[in-house]
Amino acid sequence: MTRHMKWWGWGDEAVSFDHHDKPALAPFVKQAIGIDLDAPPLPLIDLNALSIPRPSLPDHFADVLRAAVGPEHVHTTPLERIVHAYGKSLRDLVRVRSNDLGRIPDVVVYPASEAEVATVLSAALETDAVLIPFGGGTNIVGSLESAADEHRPVVSLDLARMDRVRSIDAASGLAVIAAGALGPDIETQLHAQGFTLGHFPDSFTHSTLGGWIATRSSGMQSDLYGDIAQITKAVRVVTPRGTLVTRSVPASSTGPSVREMVLGSEGRLGVITEATVQVHRLPAQRKILGYFFPDWDRGIAAMTAIAASDAAPSVTRVSDPNETGFSLATRKAGSAVDRVTSRLLRAYLQRAKRFDLSALCLSFIGFEGSPEHVKRQRSLVGSIVSAHGGVCVGSSPGTLYDQKKFDTPYIRDYLLDRGAFADVSETATTWSNLRPLYDAVTAAANTAFAEVGVHGYLMCHLAHSYHSGACLYFTFAFRPGDDGAPLTQYDTVKHAIQQAFIDAGGTLSHHHAVGREHAEWLADDLSAPGVEFIAALFEGVDPGRNLNPGAIIGSDRSPEVTPSPAPGT
Repeated sequence: MTRHMKWWGWGDEAVSFDHHDKPALAPFVKQAIGIDLDAPPLPLIDLNALSIPRPSLPDHFADVLRAAVGPEHVHTTPLERIVHAYGKSLRDLVRVRSNDLGRIPDVVVYPASEAEVATVLSAALETDAVLIPFGGGTNIVGSLESAADEHRPVVSLDLARMDRVRSIDAASGLAVIAAGALGPDIETQLHAQGFTLGHFPDSFTHSTLGGWIATRSSGMQSDLYGDIAQITKAVRVVTPRGTLVTRSVPASSTGPSVREMVLGSEGRLGVITEATVQVHRLPAQRKILGYFFPDWDRGIAAMTAIAASDAAPSVTRVSDPNETGFSLATRKAGSAVDRVTSRLLRAYLQRAKRFDLSALCLSFIGFEGSPEHVKRQRSLVGSIVSAHGGVCVGSSPGTLYDQKKFDTPYIRDYLLDRGAFADVSETATTWSNLRPLYDAVTAAANTAFAEVGVHGYLMCHLAHSYHSGACLYFTFAFRPGDDGAPLTQYDTVKHAIQQAFIDAGGTLSHHHAVGREHAEWLADDLSAPGVEFIAALFEGVDPGRNLNPGAIIGSDRSPEVTPSPAPGT
């Protein structure tokens, strides 16, 4: 049986965050955004109290779906429909928790093969239904929801049963994997044969290969392994025109890349059923070290220098002072030895290194490969870090980061339980523009906090380094004021940050995709002709707007179009 995340929040129901073993966190949050973590959580609405409409599902259509995948794999229960209605953005959770459900799916279908996917899609097109592919449900930009006024039947197509690593070409380092495979399942199956995909996004535990491809995902070790666009070598996609198949060759000069068109398509072109991906032998050694830099500028300068050097780390990440303060506040209460060690380190940084601890920036840098390679990489990086005033503080912080790297969304939900809004926005820009963009976003966010009358907190880290630039990943938090709708206040802050990305020369998203949340900035990012290209592609493949309509380019150009033909006709 498929296990889904909580309908009201992130992750497994048996897993939750708790601050009581982190003595510095409650005072930190109280000062940062005025939230008392010791206060009882807000009451959570019961699933049975939700205003869930009856499914709008024609009998003949339901019969075809049951015949296609088996009756036990077609669901119309309230829980299944709610789980598949939205992703896990702050907006999604606030709406679900407040019984503002909008247009939820009428039916959830679980195919087990590409042939079953094709049959379901054909039936949806013949019925003029909407079909939305569903991977793990981790999306945070509105890619999974239907338009509020959608009158056609809505099908959520969950690929969880398509979860196998089908083959590995060891000589070529290529694996064929079904699109519904979750991150942990992929790694377990690959590890059994001595390989790794090396793709570890924040959502890794609950997201799928197909979802990564559909949103152009990046993982924490993308510096070494590449993002999903680089990892994906070929795809199979069930479309209204038939099954699209690209070849897993190392390079090709065959016109515009159809594979690239599928990457980031968010279900608009069809259902990704399978991909051929680059895999690597498991490294003999893997180590993530912690470093401190005296300030943000020198941390950025060090990451810039590492990207331009011969060093090839797997992770390059540095947090600004605000995020460093938050990270240090989330540490668990240590032993007496830990506390003494911490005091000694602070004394060393202040007295010997002349660090201003209020400007301190925490960094994690990872190394993988043979022992000789790791040693060489550590030496190269160590020299660069030292040249920029940084100090290595050993493997303990890196080990803790490695263990807790997928837990951050649980903290967001814990804050939401107590009335605080916390969310993220990420962008990418060139090395020369990183600091100007960072300053512009900081100013825009602070102006927005003041506009809505709240005391907000903004923090950032640099990650996903490239030769020409890097990703800046911002997190913002505040307690909504009593006057005005909370989501309106949230929209003001989020909009200001996204607009600052565009105005300051960044992209609207580095790896979270477009969805509906970011669609309004697409023309600013790609130019108006770029959006027209995408709109023409979507209309050419899916003139009936049956495939996840509204994602990426908003409301599209016209709802009055002819339904798409069935696959193969």
